[in-house]
Amino acid sequence: MNKFKRIVTATVFTFMAILPELATAQQCKGQPSFGNWVKSFKKEARSAGISARTIASTSKQFAYDKSVIKKDRQQGVFSQSFLQFSDRMVAQYRLDSGRKNLKKLKSTFSRIEKQFGVPGAVISAFWGLETDFGANIGKDSTLKSLSTLAYDCRRPEKFRPQLMDALRLVDRGDLKASEMVGAWAGELGQTQFLPTEYNTFAVDFDGNGKRNLLTSKADALASSASLLKSFGWARNQPWLQEVKVPKIMNWADADLAIKLPRSQWKKRGVKFINGSAIPSDGLKASLLLPMGHKGPAFLAYHNFDMFLEWNQSLVYSTTAAYFATRLAGAKKVQRGSKIVPLKHGEIKQLQQKLVKRGFDVGKIDGIPGKKTRAAVKVMQQKLGLPADSYPTGRLLAKL
Repeated sequence: MNKFKRIVTATVFTFMAILPELATAQQCKGQPSFGNWVKSFKKEARSAGISARTIASTSKQFAYDKSVIKKDRQQGVFSQSFLQFSDRMVAQYRLDSGRKNLKKLKSTFSRIEKQFGVPGAVISAFWGLETDFGANIGKDSTLKSLSTLAYDCRRPEKFRPQLMDALRLVDRGDLKASEMVGAWAGELGQTQFLPTEYNTFAVDFDGNGKRNLLTSKADALASSASLLKSFGWARNQPWLQEVKVPKIMNWADADLAIKLPRSQWKKRGVKFINGSAIPSDGLKASLLLPMGHKGPAFLAYHNFDMFLEWNQSLVYSTTAAYFATRLAGAKKVQRGSKIVPLKHGEIKQLQQKLVKRGFDVGKIDGIPGKKTRAAVKVMQQKLGLPADSYPTGRLLAKL
């Protein structure tokens, strides 16, 4: 099954500091009028089996919203390092709320884990980060937002199916058109599902005959587990464990693409954060150094990849996985040596210099994503620097 890729920049964090950067506005030439487009879409929906009643009730909310286009033309940048971001997002009040909810909803989480294999701490981490446990699900009209984005020329192939699935949610009776309120890019509910995710993976866990991810905690939490299971979540397996690393080792092995048995990491001198030995077994894990070899270190297992399926930002995914470990009983992360992360503009400079040397870093956007980190690793090796894939001021100076 093709895993649905979440739209990272559409995730709502009303409480998160992001650095907006205006993208080049694309001119939509040769477009039909919005009214004519709506007429065409309604015919398409009828051909797809959507009832006339649903089309009539939902299309009343179709509208072209310039403010949605403006937000879509902006790029939300995770401008903080892992420690900066996790300090902000895994705040004490959120830990307290998460633990309180785990206790209060213990029977619900137990039922969910029995059915889907996903621990309550993992689900609660996403619940807390996405909407502060349901407190901030968004206030925008889903149908207005999706009809705007589906009509717009930039990414209609992504949003037309979302709009169609939003209509299917109404057609099957999960939600009324008037109830469809959420984030500006069309996400719905307490863990922010796009309509296609909602339509495909949501479950009626409270047994009332409807899948309501907005007001039913049971439905929202179980549906999150259902989605993670669809990604490939492995029952009774770890996702992230903090470790200590030796001062000297082959840092090039610290790569999410490299998974080694724990017995190999043990031979390399890696230990659990409390100093105890790692089991000498065949369970495979990657060595994750989110801030380089001088910063925090983790063993990232197969289930950590499911966090990246949920949101492809490494900073977000590592923070969510770390948050889940804290809710499961882990202590606060060790900060390592003093590290000065590159600023957004400096990362862009680094990306430009890497491109001049023939590397494909994707967009020059100030985000040290997968391609940028891979290029950084190669240059670190060429320059005799610790090849931990983490962009530093030392590397930028040498370039």
